Amino acid sequence: MNHARLVWRLAASFPLAVTCPAAGEVVSATPAGFEVRHRVTVAAPAPRVWATLIKPARWWNGAHSFSGDAKNLTLDPRRGGCFCEALPRGGVEHLRVVYADAGKQLRLAGALGPLQGDGVTGALTFTLTPEGDRTVIELRYVVGGYRSGGLQALAGPVDQVLSEQLVRLSKAA
Repeated sequence: MNHARLVWRLAASFPLAVTCPAAGEVVSATPAGFEVRHRVTVAAPAPRVWATLIKPARWWNGAHSFSGDAKNLTLDPRRGGCFCEALPRGGVEHLRVVYADAGKQLRLAGALGPLQGDGVTGALTFTLTPEGDRTVIELRYVVGGYRSGGLQALAGPVDQVLSEQLVRLSKAA
C-alpha cells in the first residue's frame, strides 16, 4: 500500500475529525451593518452534523454566553423555536428559529451578545452540504440596524467569535 493511501485510510478511520480549517471572512462592514461568512468541511455525514448543531451545549464556548456555562444553552430546531440560555433569575433569547430544514439548513434571527442592547438584528444561517461522507458547513451572519458609532467596528470581533464556534461545532460533530 502506498503512503498516500495509508494516510487516507488513517484519516478516514477518524470520522469526527475536521478535514480542513474554517475559512472565513468579513464580507462587508459599514456603519449600517456587516456580513461574516465561514466555511469548513467535516468528516461526518450531514445528519450527524445537524444532530450536533441543534445541541449548542455540546459545542458553543460558554465564555461567549451570559451565564458563562454552555450547559445552559438550548436550541429548539423548529419554526419559532428558541436558541435560549437559562439564567438563575431568568433567561436570554439569543436568536429565534425562522427556517429549519433538518440536515440541510437552519436560519435564526436576532442579535447576539452585545448587539442585543442596540437597534440591531441579524440572520444567522447554517447550511449543511453533503460531499460524499463529509459535510461542508457554511455559516453566514448578516447584521443590520442602528448602533451609536456604527456597526463596522463589531464585524471583526463577531467574526472571530463565530469562527471559534464553527470550529468547535465541526470538532464536536
